[in-house]
Amino acid sequence: MTTRPVDETPDQRDELASEYVLGTLSAEQRAEVQQRLHDDAELRTAVDTWERRLLDLTDFAEPKTPSPRLWPRIERSVNALGRPSTTPTLAPSSWWNRLPLWRGLAGAGLAATLLLGALLLTQATVKPTYLVVLVAPQDKAPGWVIQASNPREIQLIPLGVAQIPEDKALEFWTKADGWQGPVSLGLVKPGQTLSVPLDKLPPLQPDQLFELTLENRTGSPIGKPTGPIQFIGRAVKVI
Repeated sequence: MTTRPVDETPDQRDELASEYVLGTLSAEQRAEVQQRLHDDAELRTAVDTWERRLLDLTDFAEPKTPSPRLWPRIERSVNALGRPSTTPTLAPSSWWNRLPLWRGLAGAGLAATLLLGALLLTQATVKPTYLVVLVAPQDKAPGWVIQASNPREIQLIPLGVAQIPEDKALEFWTKADGWQGPVSLGLVKPGQTLSVPLDKLPPLQPDQLFELTLENRTGSPIGKPTGPIQFIGRAVKVI
């Protein structure tokens, strides 16, 4: 049995549940969560809540017909797992790395799930017209979601609490095609959800760039990003 960490906070538990449902945990972390779900009622509740949020968003996913060759390939791969092997036995989790097909499917599914999951974070009655998932450039881990139900205001929603040095701050930027350079949308506190007006900027457009950079506590002194990019993504029109 895997027990809950003694110092785990409700926010950390909710973040863990969201990552479990979105599929961004490692195989080891996912197994630990599955063990905890047997005895941890609060974690089960958090996971159930995230699953309910995601369920309604399947309406946004455009149906795709799989190739006629897809299922036979999956079946052959699964059957191969049950046959004795003459090669040295691999670690239990290594078989995953030997199946590019599964990894490809998982990657495509994860991208779609992140977009769908982002829509539900606020459980808003007004469906957003634009959506952005901001990911860390190093490991592509999702950190923030941006949604907009109108072209003049966006909501920035954290998926967790980013850790930054005490003498630094996160600055929010955007840039669209044809602009001379990025425009600052202000400083952002880690873990804080906020609405950002775009009334002084052109309307949102598909593929518009958004990013969070690490700057001095008071922000960039030159009106342009000076620090490393912490999270980055581009706008997708969903309606």
